Amino acid sequence: METKYYTVTKIEGEYAYILEDNTENEIFIAMALLPEGVDIGTRLKYEMFSYEIIS
Repeated sequence: METKYYTVTKIEGEYAYILEDNTENEIFIAMALLPEGVDIGTRLKYEMFSYEIIS
């Protein structure tokens, strides 16, 4: 599975909007599926069906 990188652009209630690096693909995802501590500006790595906070 391909590794993808995202940045959290906004949070509305129980959903976060994340923007894929080097594209204009923005999706929204339930906060429950993201690691604890996610906030606006957090960088994420998506790999093997899970998200991980990166610096």
